[in-house]
Amino acid sequence: MILWEPAPDARARTTIGRYLDWLATERGLLFDSYDEVWRWSVDELEDFWSSVWAFFGVGAPCDAVLPDRSMPGVTWFPGARLNYASRALARTGDDLAVIAHSQGRPPEELTWDELRAAVARCRAGLQRAGVTRGERVVAYLPNGPEALIAFLATASLGAVWASCPPEFGVRSVIDRFGQLDPVVLFAVQGYRYGAKDIDRRREVAEIRAALPTVRTFVDVDHDWGALLAEPAELVFDDVAFDHPLYVLFSSGTTGLPKAIVHGHGGILVEHLKALVLHHDIGPGDRFFWFSTTGWMMWNLLVSGLCVGATVVLFDGDPGWPDLGALWRLAADLDITVFGVSAPFLMNCRKQGVTVPSLPALRSVGSTGAPLPVEGFEWVYEQLPGVWLTSVSGGTDVCTAFVGGSPLVPVVAGEISCRYLGADVQAFDEDGDSVIGQQGELVVVQPMPSMPVGFWGDDDGTKYRDAYFSRFPGVWCHGDWITITEQGTCIITGRSDATLNRGGVRLGTSEFYAVVEAVPEIVDSLVVDIDGRLLLFVQLAPGLALDDDVRTRIVGELRRNLSPRHVPDEIHAVPAIPRTHSGKKLEVPVKRILTGAPAASVASPGALADPASIDAFVELARSAKREG
Repeated sequence: MILWEPAPDARARTTIGRYLDWLATERGLLFDSYDEVWRWSVDELEDFWSSVWAFFGVGAPCDAVLPDRSMPGVTWFPGARLNYASRALARTGDDLAVIAHSQGRPPEELTWDELRAAVARCRAGLQRAGVTRGERVVAYLPNGPEALIAFLATASLGAVWASCPPEFGVRSVIDRFGQLDPVVLFAVQGYRYGAKDIDRRREVAEIRAALPTVRTFVDVDHDWGALLAEPAELVFDDVAFDHPLYVLFSSGTTGLPKAIVHGHGGILVEHLKALVLHHDIGPGDRFFWFSTTGWMMWNLLVSGLCVGATVVLFDGDPGWPDLGALWRLAADLDITVFGVSAPFLMNCRKQGVTVPSLPALRSVGSTGAPLPVEGFEWVYEQLPGVWLTSVSGGTDVCTAFVGGSPLVPVVAGEISCRYLGADVQAFDEDGDSVIGQQGELVVVQPMPSMPVGFWGDDDGTKYRDAYFSRFPGVWCHGDWITITEQGTCIITGRSDATLNRGGVRLGTSEFYAVVEAVPEIVDSLVVDIDGRLLLFVQLAPGLALDDDVRTRIVGELRRNLSPRHVPDEIHAVPAIPRTHSGKKLEVPVKRILTGAPAASVASPGALADPASIDAFVELARSAKREG
């Protein structure tokens, strides 16, 4: 079912339309449809990225774009020199660059000139601390102006940034920052989450003690003014295209998180493409995406500055005092592009949230998990005419592989298209590309924002094993995807969490959509152990898993999906284990239930609720005693 269609004049009113006109004028290339330009963008990869470079005026013309497409280990734009922060701070004047709202302090606003001055002062402070190119600056900070300013100052020097939000536990932070040998640590001594003040003084002390390479500690609550005390000229050190910009981390549910290094150039050109050509964001927009500093969506949000938009930062509990809080924020601030996670939208639907009038809003973004049909329908019930962009990608590339386009319709339950320059395919078990059937999500040609590498993985072994071991020379992302005949995409969960019933592979996302539509169910998780489906449900407070609830769960799965989806066992648990970014821990739970020690498969610091794993540990123990 089509829920939204581009206006007849969409090509004339959008930046991707202007880009297509530019291609016609400057390159003699004519395209009649999005599918045609996507096909050109992956067939003629070098020409496409050359056009992005030129259209956005990234830098001086380059003689070479991609000398060799062989993955891994490609080199993009050899010889190019640039700095991400220079593009992020290219605008000047009194228009707003940043609007920051927090549950712990009054709102703040920064104009472009004020942001530039703050970054210049912070850069000077880092220089006084002796920070030089390539050294690591890390931050234990919430999503506020200080994190943004410190990041851009770090990038301007060619130093390398990494951040964690203050809700991360000590072990989780040390597992990340400890890999980098940082020289500067920014931190807050506490934060506010909803109605609660959270004291982090002890955690900060433990983190400092575990990072012996730190020369300078900046207590943002007390030392920020001193760091920014001296006015300075805003300067940007040009670096190579692949010079490290920041390190992002995998969820770290098992072992040390992967320290994923992203480069200045790769992030810049990819985010320009994604934000402008796909989200149609630019000057005049107010761009919001709910995120902490530990999720890649923070990095994408910050890149809104690179396209001249005003970025809206939010620090706090998105469900306090109720799930309408972020929607009211959108109304109060005239947000034009509003991004959240798919679970947030589904929770709003389940709790009957009524979205206020949002006349400035033109786009809603959804990511973090597949958005089911019911989520699409709820958005359009609440916001008729809005453009809903469901996107899917990952920390590994700090962007999306598939998402929306202002030139492509929105179909309920489906992602509109494959991103330009992203040669996404579905591979069957033999490595053959398939259409209309579920397969492994692979990328068969390089993307600029694929990692420079993993920090400390000098010979590239871990990097190759992570993405290129399944299909040599092809990036295998670990998701199930179906690419339809119409070019839309359906993500059905992680391929390493597949359910197998009678030889039929089932994705988990559609399973959860049905189970969590049962009014009594707050959250759920399903695993397949030797062909047996085990369903775990978290019930609403005060409710029990009685025969009536069990019967309705089974009936809904049988009616909406198939008899194959009916679980062999249903168990009630106090909470479903999720990472800080909201991802369910399907594989770690499966490993615990099959006998693996919890400590070896699920780091407590990686869990939003460390106690959520306890029920599964006890179930495994009980099964062992009974066995």
